[in-house]
Amino acid sequence: MRTNVRRAVAAALVSALAVTALAACGTSSSGDGKKPPAEGGSADATAPLDPKAKVTLTIDCMPPAAKAAELKEWKEDVAEFNKTYPNVTIEGRSTPGQCLEPPRFTAMLKAKSQPDVFYAYFTDLKQVLDNDGAEDISAYVTPASVPAFGDIDQNVLGVLKQDGKLYGLPTSNYTMGLLVNRKLFQQAGLNPDTPPRTWEEVRAAAKKIAALGNGVAGFGEYSVENTGGWHYTATMYGLGGDIVGADGKAAFNNATGRQIVDNLHAMRWQDDSMGKTQLLKWGDLQKQMASDKLGMFLAAPDDITYMVQQLGAKYENFGMGPIPGGAATLAGGNGYMIKKGGSPDKIKAAVAWLNFKTLAVGKGQFRYDRSKADGLPVGLPQPAFFTGASKAEDDALKAASATMPVANFKSFLDAPVPGKPEPVKAQEVYKVLDKVMSGVLTNKDADPAQLLGDAEKAVNQVLGNQ
Repeated sequence: MRTNVRRAVAAALVSALAVTALAACGTSSSGDGKKPPAEGGSADATAPLDPKAKVTLTIDCMPPAAKAAELKEWKEDVAEFNKTYPNVTIEGRSTPGQCLEPPRFTAMLKAKSQPDVFYAYFTDLKQVLDNDGAEDISAYVTPASVPAFGDIDQNVLGVLKQDGKLYGLPTSNYTMGLLVNRKLFQQAGLNPDTPPRTWEEVRAAAKKIAALGNGVAGFGEYSVENTGGWHYTATMYGLGGDIVGADGKAAFNNATGRQIVDNLHAMRWQDDSMGKTQLLKWGDLQKQMASDKLGMFLAAPDDITYMVQQLGAKYENFGMGPIPGGAATLAGGNGYMIKKGGSPDKIKAAVAWLNFKTLAVGKGQFRYDRSKADGLPVGLPQPAFFTGASKAEDDALKAASATMPVANFKSFLDAPVPGKPEPVKAQEVYKVLDKVMSGVLTNKDADPAQLLGDAEKAVNQVLGNQ
């Protein structure tokens, strides 16, 4: 959800930026500054890349200078890649701040100025295809070109497909689970290695943690700035429910949706296990947990990195379990797509680079020994798109170079929950559902039936059903 706040794009910004492509930054693997020769190649997508073909690839999201370790590794990977593909010039592009900014991304698509290999969030596929921006790479991605392809989670690949055609390859993904403060679990007499699996267990554990006193809350929840609706959705998925049904209508005003509201009401007002401070947003719960004032909340693994790198917490203080209920979990991530209109050799070169940099176990982003030596975190349970033999090999390599106790995430990793994408018009829907969350968490006398009924009507209006 955090990455998807970039949906609203001002038309004026789009217009102003539409004529501007991203500026290239100086990581060129073998170019001499001259215009490359025309690129062609065999029309047979399964044929190897012609070693005589000179191919230049512009590639999104090269790490900026501010990320010195990541940039160092990028340059090393370009050099290593060129040992196998000396005929391919990699021109990395970097932008200050975030890798993708909403106006810039939309402007690139409209102006057809995106790099040859461009970065996108999983939820961007429709926007990209609406602008005819990406190649169908189905025929180019094979066990020969991407050896681990058969071990990539089909749920992850599914969000990069439309009508059975593959338009991208993943570089990172996440699924949500239950993040726990191991220190508080132990102080409350709970086992942090077996986090709660059901909401009944969450409620019981939250009461024990809150009983520690000193301002400690057992469980925390969001309720503003679309984050409350985001978490309501995650909770609904975990219980096997949905937010928008197959008929395109709101699907949460039912027994499952009521169960969520009733449970939160009980934890907040009967148990007093959620703390008195409410109307919380992303960042607030992380601060509480990093300061040992919160026992549990729903999160993705990268929340741990934020708490350690930005809030001074320690990796060993955290653990994760699967989302309560375990039926499904909210999933997201990002990947790379290849610009529409490239030559066959350019597409083959792009797939070769993506395989080396983002999909090959023990190489590129999965060089854990190098990441450890460079002071980067190793051991978080993401990316998590490998299955089978590739997962086993990746897990072993990660454990061997871990900079944190990987056993703390064993419960999360050993019980993988199927990922499920965000609902249509997610941000607009989340905004409506915020009112359900804030209502029940700030008003002891809130009427759950009215909250859900009003939200159902509003969401159906968002979906165009009224």
